[in-house]
Amino acid sequence: MCNPDFVVKVSSAVPVAPQYRFSNPVDWTVVKGLNWAVTGPNGAGKSVLADILLGRLALRQGVVERSADGLSGEMLPVGYISFRDIYSLADCREMYYQQRWNSSDEELSPLAGELFNGIRCEGDIWGPYLKETVTPLLSRRLTSLSSGELRKLLVARVLASSPCLLVMDNPFIGLDAVSREQLSDMLGCISSTGALQCVLVVSDPADIPSWVDMVMPVKDMSCLSPVSRTDFMADERLHAELFGRPDEKSADLPGSLGQNGKDFDMAVKMNGVTVKYGSRTILDGVDWRVRRGEKWALSGGNGSGKSTLLSLICGDNPQAYANDITLFDCPRGSGESIWDIKRRIGYVSPEMHTYYMEDIPCMDVAASGFFDSIGLFRKCNGEQRAAARKWMDVFGAGDIAERSFLKVSYGQQRLVLLVRAFVKNPDLLILDEPFHGLDAGKKALAGRIVEAYARQKDKTLIFVSHYDSEIPPCVDKRKVLSKPSGVRTSAAL
Repeated sequence: MCNPDFVVKVSSAVPVAPQYRFSNPVDWTVVKGLNWAVTGPNGAGKSVLADILLGRLALRQGVVERSADGLSGEMLPVGYISFRDIYSLADCREMYYQQRWNSSDEELSPLAGELFNGIRCEGDIWGPYLKETVTPLLSRRLTSLSSGELRKLLVARVLASSPCLLVMDNPFIGLDAVSREQLSDMLGCISSTGALQCVLVVSDPADIPSWVDMVMPVKDMSCLSPVSRTDFMADERLHAELFGRPDEKSADLPGSLGQNGKDFDMAVKMNGVTVKYGSRTILDGVDWRVRRGEKWALSGGNGSGKSTLLSLICGDNPQAYANDITLFDCPRGSGESIWDIKRRIGYVSPEMHTYYMEDIPCMDVAASGFFDSIGLFRKCNGEQRAAARKWMDVFGAGDIAERSFLKVSYGQQRLVLLVRAFVKNPDLLILDEPFHGLDAGKKALAGRIVEAYARQKDKTLIFVSHYDSEIPPCVDKRKVLSKPSGVRTSAAL
């Protein structure tokens, strides 16, 4: 039985490390029976606050108390989920990126089921959710799972430990609409029984579920006054204080560094494209035509093959050579190099994040977009560096240009990777969940930039998002992938 007063109590907490210190000592009591959301702009200190609550940071002052079981006297279990760590599951981060598209190497990857050895997925109140979510994934290799499927697996594994308090950092990003609703409904249902309390760290207030009771606003490494969810959602003044007021002005884009190469008519042409890994079919007979200047949305549920399809376009998947694929009017296998393809493409994805775990300036990460090879940081010439700096300023990231990529927040890192996709003025812009982790203000700004860029003459866009509200207004075509196979296309949204 839980302590009747609180689950976790933070009193006058000041971390040892200066970069983790708030403007004032942190005081916060998570009272039994209340669910919380922590929200604020990127870099405000949301994740740091969660780390203080969890006791993950050494303190020079103050204390963090956790409630104890009334019978055993043991500390009540606390679960924590941070989706920035999903590719480190079972220490397979490097394997995931190096071998994901190579079926011959798949057997080297751990099975998802190995992560659940000794873990019960039934008998608890959330057993049905775990069984429904986990069972289809247990027999698959980790390298075969999509970003969204990895997130589901991580949620299920933490829930299976039966925590009393669950802290989740941006829990809904990367999940399709159905999965978001299932997870939210399940957490709300469980919390209503008193078996679980949640603290959700979210960058966008729109992601705060209706069953959340209290909101802790955070800005500039300072906790503002806690407020009820109802009052927070209605307080436009507070939203503006945290995220800025909506700006409908079109973005002012930097000038071009020049043409990327010869003209083309067809950016992407696929005829009956099929991708299989062993007995598993990922794509089955896909036909797709993307002409120069067209704006497309690519959608589908988690595991429907979106990332695989994009890997064929970006030149990363070796199965492209076994299929009838033409990129920029050149058939694959006709002598073009992967670099001929990549120099025309600006690309960002959720998976790209883990490539860039290097202690280098954010500017260098953004400028690496000129050289296409992810993770290799070549020196820019003066013109390239100036262009990268302009794009950093356009995206509102100029103030972190010289800061270490590892020492800015997850949302700020995501923003830098988005800048990387634009710096070389690509003919084809492929944005796979580009607004992951961005706060409401940065998301609105980035949306205006994408719209302004895509509306330029002959610029082609493929935009992937599980949120229809994020799709730019210029997009007028959609391709929908179905799981596990089958594709349908509509000419207009």
